[in-house]
Amino acid sequence: MRIIAYSYTDPLLETAPDRRIWGWEVDRIYLDLGGRSELEKLLEDCRSTPAEYLLIRRYEELGESVREVGDRLDQFDRLKIQVIAIESDGKASETSRVELIRFLAEIQRGQHSRRIRKGHAKNRLKALPPPGKAPYGYRRGKERYAIDRAAAPIVKEFFERFLIYGSLRGAVRYLEQRYGKKISVTTGKRWLVNPVYRGDLEYKNGEVISNTHVPIISREEAAQVDRLLRRNRRLPPRTASAPRSLAGLLGCGECGSSMTVTRVTSYRKDREYLYLRPMNCPRNQKCKSLSYEQILEATIERICGDLPEAVSELELPDLERVKGGLTGAIASKREILAQLPELEATGIFDAETAQIRAYKLRNEIAELEGKLAQLPPVNLKATAQAVSIAQFWLDLSETERRFYFREFIRKIEIVRQGDDWDLKLMFIF
Repeated sequence: MRIIAYSYTDPLLETAPDRRIWGWEVDRIYLDLGGRSELEKLLEDCRSTPAEYLLIRRYEELGESVREVGDRLDQFDRLKIQVIAIESDGKASETSRVELIRFLAEIQRGQHSRRIRKGHAKNRLKALPPPGKAPYGYRRGKERYAIDRAAAPIVKEFFERFLIYGSLRGAVRYLEQRYGKKISVTTGKRWLVNPVYRGDLEYKNGEVISNTHVPIISREEAAQVDRLLRRNRRLPPRTASAPRSLAGLLGCGECGSSMTVTRVTSYRKDREYLYLRPMNCPRNQKCKSLSYEQILEATIERICGDLPEAVSELELPDLERVKGGLTGAIASKREILAQLPELEATGIFDAETAQIRAYKLRNEIAELEGKLAQLPPVNLKATAQAVSIAQFWLDLSETERRFYFREFIRKIEIVRQGDDWDLKLMFIF
């Protein structure tokens, strides 16, 4: 019994399938890439060396139209070859002889889907925007997104607000208060991670092409946004926008509960008192509340003493060497990209191959630029020395302290010793 397999791959849409997908031991595999010369060779070989089974992935791979697919199925039927489409239902022998109409809708859907995806793929090669409405802050131009001068400043200020305070909910509230622009927190999160605002295009397949239109935020700002989002993921929900700088960082070492800030005011007096109490203390005799101001002063004292020592013990990579390697790789790929028009003009590449290669190079460049932008922009050891001064922290507002505390501290544990207590700081590095 002779078994053969055939697959057609459009290089614009997919890569050639793995040989193991067939699942059976096949005698020969015919593979077409962009054309169907191997399919013709398969038919010619079967006339001299008959086969019992032909494995394919889908029926539409046999031709560009329903008529072509039907003609090929009839040829295989006359050669007494049973066609098995492993990603479709039914048997090819029934399709070609009795129930061709039954499979007509399936083949038409496949051909229509392939034509649409091929059209989208060609647009990707030209770095054209994907179909659909342009994101808020942009409008659709002839071949690329153009800045919407009315909406772009609102988006820009949203990003700036988030970068200053590190609070997504705070930035969302600010837009409503300042501009009357109401968006959900989920929409705000999508804005923060959307490559469009960074001057890039992201397609449905997840691939990103960089520098396709005018950005609203810079690469450095985008890297800072990504870093703040990663930092906020480590914190309990809503604490990133809490009014108190220690919110979400404190935990009781005695009972293991997180601490919450409680505000108490005196009757007919303007002064308020802040206390820290365990949220879910399991003990019968609950752990005592503590003064927020005392814990804050002790935290500042401890971070000034512990941070420089903790940073000095770190084995930090040579950032200049890493940056040099990424910059060199980007320059090398840009050089290859610049050579493609000459290779196309001399006939080494045809137009379609050159476009595919340029598309892949732009994706690789975008990935390398993302890695480069995520590298720390400053020397951590020098920064640690600069912020290890008590007056630096005392001069900040609570909102500003909240931002900087989260830059260095992952958790603060309150270690109780009877009526006394001490703090244990756990840094993020």
